[in-house]
Amino acid sequence: MDQVPAARRTLAVLRLLAASAGPLPASSIARDLGLPRSSTYHLLAEMAAEGFVVALPEERRWGLGVAAFEVGSAYLRHGPLERLARPLLRRLVDRTGEIVQLGVLHGADTLYLLKEQPPRHATLVTDVGVRIPAHLTASGRSMLAHLPAAQLRALYPAPLVTRTTDGPTTLTALRRALREDAARGWSAEDGLVTEGFASIAACAFDHTGHPAAAITVTFRRAARPSETWPDLAAPVKAAAASLTTRLTGRPPVSRP
Repeated sequence: MDQVPAARRTLAVLRLLAASAGPLPASSIARDLGLPRSSTYHLLAEMAAEGFVVALPEERRWGLGVAAFEVGSAYLRHGPLERLARPLLRRLVDRTGEIVQLGVLHGADTLYLLKEQPPRHATLVTDVGVRIPAHLTASGRSMLAHLPAAQLRALYPAPLVTRTTDGPTTLTALRRALREDAARGWSAEDGLVTEGFASIAACAFDHTGHPAAAITVTFRRAARPSETWPDLAAPVKAAAASLTTRLTGRPPVSRP
């Protein structure tokens, strides 16, 4: 049990360096984590010996080492996001009888990672591996709604593309729609991706409160009047909240 505090401090250093824009001085690490300087230098030396951090003597700073990269690469190889989300998607299919997908942000696009659907359901444009402009999809908008303003501006420096005559065409219009989506906790699109189909999506978050993925239900527009959409959004939001928990994530802090 004596090793537990040391292990926690080691993980805290890794998380701090991972969240930083670049290498940090040991003094900053000690201050931010509330550690004695002598203990911090000893801890960094041990982590460097194992390859998890690296000392940059000319800059008098410390950065992540190759071993940290190897751990991150192994995480990606294991496909944890898909593994954690798939059971939730299947249960949502059983509950709604509709197509359910998992998407992530890839630049200004939504990239679809998983798709579950009931037997003999209609085929959609969206499928695993397909990328579609995020501002046109419910899944993309549910994630964009929780990005910082500066990041959103960087993603959309020019007029927005459209697939139909509908949908936001300017950043101002998009921001207005995203504020509404964030306030109600889910996003919707109606015919912007596939004619005759609409979608509802909710966002799952990582441990920093940033968008990690979105769960989307897609259905025939004629089968579900818009006044019924809040009822359909409830299980979608519940599934996204469950995925947040599985990712050891947390909802973002509400901005005034």
